[in-house]
Amino acid sequence: MEFAHEFTVAAPAARVYAHLMDPRNYIGLSPLVVEVRDIRPAGSVVSYVAVERFTFGPFHWNNPIRVTMTGEVPGQAIVSAVRSPGFVTLTSRVTLIPEVGGTTVRESIALTAPAPLRRFVLGQARSVQLHRAAELTRRMATA
Repeated sequence: MEFAHEFTVAAPAARVYAHLMDPRNYIGLSPLVVEVRDIRPAGSVVSYVAVERFTFGPFHWNNPIRVTMTGEVPGQAIVSAVRSPGFVTLTSRVTLIPEVGGTTVRESIALTAPAPLRRFVLGQARSVQLHRAAELTRRMATA
């Protein structure tokens, strides 16, 4: 399954890139991420564990996911590969396009999930993508 979203932020591409390459910034940028740990930078690659929290009524489930983020084209493109329990994988490619007065952000996501989880995973991923766009737009406007 693949889907994409494009939006514009009021900040230069270099600032957006630096913000997105710091795993700690994903707390709140993704509404599910409540913790980031085991951050291991190695050149243009950053590996880390993000903890997603799912809430089902009064119950919470913390889902640790392994993320490898690569500054594929420094300052212009980031590829994140995510492995989650339950045989769920997600690859996100963010491309930054400088514009007058800001940056256009294009994010395409490809994901795989077992059939029983597919609808839930797709809904969550799309919801997170739209939240991330709104929150990044807000952060870039105020910083």
